[in-house]
Amino acid sequence: MKEHGYILLSGLLTAFFVVLFTMPVLIKVARMKHLVDEPGDDRKLHSRSIPTIGGIIIFAAILFSYSLWFPTGSDTAGITGDAFRSLYREMGAAYADFKIVIAVMVLLFFIGVKDDIIGFSPAKKLVGHFIVAYILVIIGDVRIRDMHGILGLYELTPAISIGFSFFTYISLVNAFNLIDGVDGLAGGIGFISASAYGMWLYMSGDVALALLAFTLAGALLGFLVFNAHPARIFMGDSGSLIIGAILSVLAMRVVDHDASRLPGYLRTVPTPLFAMAVVAYPLVDTFRVFVVRMAKGRSPFQADKNHIHHRLLAHGLGHRGTVVVLYLYALAIILLSLLTRDIQPNWGLLILGLPAFALAVLPFAIPLRKKA
Repeated sequence: MKEHGYILLSGLLTAFFVVLFTMPVLIKVARMKHLVDEPGDDRKLHSRSIPTIGGIIIFAAILFSYSLWFPTGSDTAGITGDAFRSLYREMGAAYADFKIVIAVMVLLFFIGVKDDIIGFSPAKKLVGHFIVAYILVIIGDVRIRDMHGILGLYELTPAISIGFSFFTYISLVNAFNLIDGVDGLAGGIGFISASAYGMWLYMSGDVALALLAFTLAGALLGFLVFNAHPARIFMGDSGSLIIGAILSVLAMRVVDHDASRLPGYLRTVPTPLFAMAVVAYPLVDTFRVFVVRMAKGRSPFQADKNHIHHRLLAHGLGHRGTVVVLYLYALAIILLSLLTRDIQPNWGLLILGLPAFALAVLPFAIPLRKKA
């Protein structure tokens, strides 16, 4: 299946150009219908009204490109016996993932659009997330079954596997929603994460899942054309929820994937460590913010200006400088995870965890310059 790299490139480019050519129309319509976010709130960093429904085009681009380029496995000439049965099983699993991903995307799309335009109570949104998690984990069987020695855990019992997979989905979806606070941040981190998962899955021979990753990457690359500072449109919940959901599927599939197909230098990288490293920034930032809020006796869900990107802005980096620093942070942790090959998993977790948290705390440890 490795010869099908053209499918992945086609999926990425198709999603990219769909966003590139249709987003200007959506921006115009959103302004006409006043589907915009107005400045004024102390936490808002923009000074003019900006459309908030960019996720509509991200959703459409992924859905169109993923469906158009999804591999059919029709080229079976000369494949017989065990090889044919293996291909049949692989395509069956790929189609199962395809159906679940489409179902989840459609549900989250409507949740996100309603929240962007009308508003959604936190309780109702949480119910929606549990329904999506049920579809993914119980119906779709997208879950983490083995921790490969991390914290001394190997094969998980079904109950623990299901509970941990629910937690993984809800954590990632909310983490990406919470980091969407600076122009180009959520889209750029999502692009880096999707590309990393896509390359890993492609090298392991899973073209169907790699295609999902690269269509997401292509859609986000196109979105960044309009969302880079100064942003002309925000992705809104309709975008961030879909990004978090797709990345949670990719993360769980990477952890559960057969590493024996990977190139030799990657086979001994613990898959849970790589999967965590790819989404380290949103997870670490969200964890740190929740801990700080609870330490102050506040609800972890009470919004504030205590995210890493807020602190970097306070240091005077500006929107562009802030996102560049956080892109480099994300890339550094991903590359660091590749050095954990042939290392005992818990040592690998320490090698990843210490720098990830140290770098996240560093902007808060450095005093702000006093204004003249």
